[in-house]
Amino acid sequence: MAEFSTPTTEQQFAENFAQLKPVMNRTEALYESSRCLFCFDAPCIKACPSGIDIPQFIRQINSGNDTGAARTIYAANYFGNVCGKVCPTEVLCEGACVYNLQEVKPIEIGRLQSFATTKVIKSGEKLFGPGVANGKSVAVIGAGPAGISAACELRSLGYEVDVFEAKAQPSGLTIYGVAPYKITNEETLAEMAYLQSQFGYNVHFNSAISSRNELAKLEEKYGAIFLGIGLGKTNELGLPGENKINCTGAVEFISELRQHHHEVVVGRKVIVLGGGNTAMDAASESSRLGADHVILAYRRGKEEMGAYDFEYDLAKGVGVKGLFNVAPIEIMGNSCVSGVKFIRTATTDGKVHEIAGSEFIEPCDMVIKATGQAKQTEFLSLIPGLALDGKGRITANAHTGQTTNPQYFASGDAWNGGAEVVNATAEAKLTARGIHAYLSK
Repeated sequence: MAEFSTPTTEQQFAENFAQLKPVMNRTEALYESSRCLFCFDAPCIKACPSGIDIPQFIRQINSGNDTGAARTIYAANYFGNVCGKVCPTEVLCEGACVYNLQEVKPIEIGRLQSFATTKVIKSGEKLFGPGVANGKSVAVIGAGPAGISAACELRSLGYEVDVFEAKAQPSGLTIYGVAPYKITNEETLAEMAYLQSQFGYNVHFNSAISSRNELAKLEEKYGAIFLGIGLGKTNELGLPGENKINCTGAVEFISELRQHHHEVVVGRKVIVLGGGNTAMDAASESSRLGADHVILAYRRGKEEMGAYDFEYDLAKGVGVKGLFNVAPIEIMGNSCVSGVKFIRTATTDGKVHEIAGSEFIEPCDMVIKATGQAKQTEFLSLIPGLALDGKGRITANAHTGQTTNPQYFASGDAWNGGAEVVNATAEAKLTARGIHAYLSK
């Protein structure tokens, strides 16, 4: 029995995918901000990868200075509104809140952050602007969290910035890969428009940089090039039957969902392969789209999953069932998916091994592979002298973001291998300063 009815209208979709962290009203924000203890040496600041002065902006909200609160947030994190909603605050700032030590509900830092930034975005109030022009220019490849954050910081330092984005909209996985119940398209695009109006960088959409000739033109025109390309498509598993109809990657599935909402159709019984946060999102989304049964299948035990506990709890809360210690060996069916053949596994000394003779078939009519994203090594091989590590990640200086080709700099998932939005924004800001030091010599 489905937990949700299949949405057929935009209104029904919005109801099924109701926001987990709805924006507070003024009364809620005043009450919640009044609970903050304004700790000296606050652990919440240390837990935030972008180092937002959290007690400061909460105090500003409590005193009625919402604009000042937004300025405090954006001074540290250009994706302040997005991060207030999509960050795993439960394990970062809110997870570090001292109230946890007293078994008291931690301050809702993420929602307070969204409250202040939403208000200033709607007002359009000017908080920042470009620095004095220095006559130099930088190209940014990719308009995701890393690319846009780098563009903002570089503009503040006086550089002309051109952002080249392969897709039709900015913000990368924030709009193409985050579950709709975490943030809406409208909220994401509103922040992107606000940032561009503040800093005045140029974005060229539907402008993929994919050839050596195109890179050479950028190298000739710009003093430095920032790589904010993120990761690629879902990894192939190499399983027989993987190309059958209704076997898709989680990244592709979520992207389609974010763009087409209730028009996306799921199977009646969906099996999601994987144990990370993306797998939890894909499973929860399938349930919210009206699937009768959703099974999360993982090759290790439940306690070994890479997903945050709260993400798994969220999936369970909408009816998702877990199937652990199983490894897929074949996608069954003729032209369309009819099931998955699994073999049971066991973990010994941290290593997974299959149990001979334990194969079984779990029927289903849709398979979603949440098995990680491929590195964009083919594109990166077009850049002379650019070194990658053994996992296909860009090798770059941890303090400046400069790669082994000194004209190129990098941040975000292409560098760190896949982390949170807040990590990408924090890294990109640091890297922008690295570019500034390089071009100021």
